[in-house]
Amino acid sequence: MARPRKPLLSRDRIVEAAGALVDAEGLDAVSTRRLAAELGVSGPSLYNHFRNKDEILDAVADAVSAQVDLSMFEESDARDWPAALHDWAVSYRAALAAHPHIVPVLAQGPGRRPAGLRVADAVFGAMVRAGWPPAQATYIGALMRYFVTGSALGSFARGFVDDETAYDPADYPHLGQAHLLAERRQQVDEGAFETGLRALLDGLAQQYERTVTGRTVRRSPNGG
Repeated sequence: MARPRKPLLSRDRIVEAAGALVDAEGLDAVSTRRLAAELGVSGPSLYNHFRNKDEILDAVADAVSAQVDLSMFEESDARDWPAALHDWAVSYRAALAAHPHIVPVLAQGPGRRPAGLRVADAVFGAMVRAGWPPAQATYIGALMRYFVTGSALGSFARGFVDDETAYDPADYPHLGQAHLLAERRQQVDEGAFETGLRALLDGLAQQYERTVTGRTVRRSPNGG
């Protein structure tokens, strides 16, 4: 009886294997040699699909970007721009929280990554349609990326140890409950994200009323 053939090597298989390695062990775990071993192929065969490790990590990052919901930015969607930005940011953070080790690659920007570019295009287009000047729409897209990726790069709650003796009231009179933060990490981090997101959107809404609804649109420093 003929032996079953191994699945053909493909970009998708390589990206899936690399993503699993990144999720489990971090960016440093990925190498072409390690990936080849995981896939049961020879190292050079990877180069038929990717030129180098950086291209593979770019593809992994783009696969995460593709998980972000963009339906709220479709012209047929009834949500106003603040609600759309809110729901998109929540989806964006959820995708990054599920794959935190790839966040440093995503934080570098979309470059030539198709899914990442679709995200940027959707946000910018929705803001311009809402009436924001193009320069301000660009600033909003950048601001949201800074906020979401920054929130996913680390955990405030994990910055504290769960030892109640670590924070002597004589030295830190207001940190008597800080040792409880670690066990409440998800609640603290998600609460902080939502609080910051709401504050950010409230501020943008006020700016919108002043500069767009009030017809006093300001020019950007570069004239945009």
